[in-house]
Amino acid sequence: MAADVWSATSWTELRRDAMEADEALLRGEDRVPFVRQALQGAEGPVLAVSDYMRQVPDQIAQWVEQDYTSLGADGFGLSDTRDAARRHFGVDAESIVVAALAQLARRGEVKATAVKEAREKYGL
Repeated sequence: MAADVWSATSWTELRRDAMEADEALLRGEDRVPFVRQALQGAEGPVLAVSDYMRQVPDQIAQWVEQDYTSLGADGFGLSDTRDAARRHFGVDAESIVVAALAQLARRGEVKATAVKEAREKYGL
């Protein structure tokens, strides 16, 4: 199984572009938002991960055609190392693997036991 990893330098700019494309459509112009163009034909679910609150990557959810899940550091008051904080909020590499497997299991593309096995393997 393989995954593509993309970096979003600005969730806000992706949203702004998508909103401009929507407005262009109202004027009769046929413009596709960049995020939709970039993900066109991508198989599988899309997981958007941020060190910010998950509402940040949620900004573009309506323009993503694939199953979309956002992960983020929702909460406050935690003071720890970056690695420990990412583990706590579920945005470290191992947690992202488990979240991806969970999405694939919901779609019936992997067995639900794969999620449990990964959680155990990574100590989550």
